[in-house]
Amino acid sequence: MSIKRIKLWDLPTRLFHWLLVVFVSAAVITGNIGGGAMDWHGRIGLVILGLVVFRLVWGLVGSSHARFASFFPTPATLRAYLRGQWQGVGHNPLGAFSVFGLLTLIALQLVTGLFSNDDIAFRGPLYDLISKDLSDRLSGFHGLTSNALIALIILHLCAIAFYAHVKKDNLVKPMITGWKDVEQGESATGGGAIAFIVALLIALAAVYVGSGAWLPAPPPPAAAQTTPTW
Repeated sequence: MSIKRIKLWDLPTRLFHWLLVVFVSAAVITGNIGGGAMDWHGRIGLVILGLVVFRLVWGLVGSSHARFASFFPTPATLRAYLRGQWQGVGHNPLGAFSVFGLLTLIALQLVTGLFSNDDIAFRGPLYDLISKDLSDRLSGFHGLTSNALIALIILHLCAIAFYAHVKKDNLVKPMITGWKDVEQGESATGGGAIAFIVALLIALAAVYVGSGAWLPAPPPPAAAQTTPTW
């Protein structure tokens, strides 16, 4: 069969992917450093919140290959893939599991991080909305899911290396250029400026809510009472 070049990944999808790589790496580093770096850890978390919400919306209104419906794994597609009968140009069924798994774990990290605390100086922006006991439990869960996220990222990288060296399928290049040479398949369609603006506005709204900027300011500390000396 002849080889043709198609537009696989749109620019918003590619920007999301590489920005997520950068900011998740930064979140892992600052979280492990702790101390004063936790303030940056919180800010980075809000950026990741915006990225993930953008991707969730883009997965509904973005271009055809970026939409979740185009690669959502089903038993039928998984069986076809394992038998070598799957035909597609985007995420294969196993890759789709990785995508949804990563998004799920990152979402859990975000939700728990917004309410967490480190018992020293850091409090999540929505900490005041819950009790200290619940915040402590969410903080513990935040730490556990971070380990699971790191493990899944390592597995994801191993899969990319396997496809590149064994199956001779470079998954990274299309995520950089947007183009891929295939035997069959069509270029992505849909998305566009209006869809992008809608996804961006929803993402910014999510960052605003997550930042806690809408919460009332805490009352000023009570003035210290002094005892008269007379």
